[in-house]
Amino acid sequence: MNEAVADIIGPGTAGADTAGADTARADTARADTARAGTGGQAPRSGDDGALRELERGLRPTAPAADNRVAAPPGHPHGPMRLGVIDIGSNTVHLLVVDAHRGGQPQPAASVRVPLRLVELLDDDGRLAERGEQALTDCIQQLRAHAQDLHVVDLVAFATSAVRDAPDGDEVLTRVRADTGLEVAVLPGEAEARLTFLAVRRWFGWSAGRLLALDIGGGSLEIGAGMHEDPEVVASLPLGASRLTRDWLSENDPPKRSELNALRRYVRAQIAPVVGSLYHVGEPTRAVATSKTFRSLARVSGAAPYGRGPYVRRVLRREDLVEVAARVCRMSAAERAALPGVSASRASQLIAGAVVAAEALDLFNLEEVEICPWALREGVILRRLDLLTSGLDGPRSLPPAR
Repeated sequence: MNEAVADIIGPGTAGADTAGADTARADTARADTARAGTGGQAPRSGDDGALRELERGLRPTAPAADNRVAAPPGHPHGPMRLGVIDIGSNTVHLLVVDAHRGGQPQPAASVRVPLRLVELLDDDGRLAERGEQALTDCIQQLRAHAQDLHVVDLVAFATSAVRDAPDGDEVLTRVRADTGLEVAVLPGEAEARLTFLAVRRWFGWSAGRLLALDIGGGSLEIGAGMHEDPEVVASLPLGASRLTRDWLSENDPPKRSELNALRRYVRAQIAPVVGSLYHVGEPTRAVATSKTFRSLARVSGAAPYGRGPYVRRVLRREDLVEVAARVCRMSAAERAALPGVSASRASQLIAGAVVAAEALDLFNLEEVEICPWALREGVILRRLDLLTSGLDGPRSLPPAR
């Protein structure tokens, strides 16, 4: 694990046990195609060597002297303006917050670029010239936004689209040379842990034993446990964009046979994780995060997100089953007209609904509560922990190239 990942994740996040079985085989040739090159993996047990290696990689590394900036007044207890650039499969998102030790980070700005990086991959899953140029231009743009907003600490990370690309490391090396900003590629397990951290901080200790589900563009992250670091984590190749591309790209709406094949594949992937949760115990609260679950909750009748993050929103399994059946009969244009569904996300709503419905069924969940915090907030919280504990110093924005 490189230093950029260690700086984001920090110490003490690798010691939890994981359990379960290897990812189940898919029952069609396309399942192998969908899985090839991914970081998806079911949780494992007894891999002490891998855990020790992960622990070594998670230790923070102090930044170079020329990357430090003068601490804001009152640091480490005073306010700081922190920024994070999240390079996802669908969207690249700059989140800027004002944060201080012991306080809730307050959003200061949010800039989204619908890059849809997963659609820029070539037939071999490579970013290639087109994807690299689009990513470089986007990072330059968001870096300029962060500078205009007087961000004192900026980190950038990429998830499955870059993680799974055969040329991902080479591309990010050139992106760093062109933009001056190092992008950390988060392992799937780190995604699950940081998302779980955000969920735990949002709901607090009174939530008891948590189960957190997050459907991204490239992968499904699962975390469960009683603490801030989950006892069970899994990252599976069940992202809504990935499954749409690999399973549902030929017909709109898809045929029943295509949907049935996808359901079998999704269940085969999730089933080993279900067994791994027995030693953790039944969750006190089940939580879902990110855009796919938020859209499904909104379609099923949850309050509009314009009403703010403190309104309780729940997605019930019986409502989800009805919504999934309905959207599977709609065209992309019809899905885009649903409340909470953007035109850019309409094409992948069916795959997301299938994953959500099968997950709730396999985990025997009657409902999941929607959490407004997810991976980006988890990264912000972890950085804040490092900064306020003195394990790291604020990172200045790199000079423009």
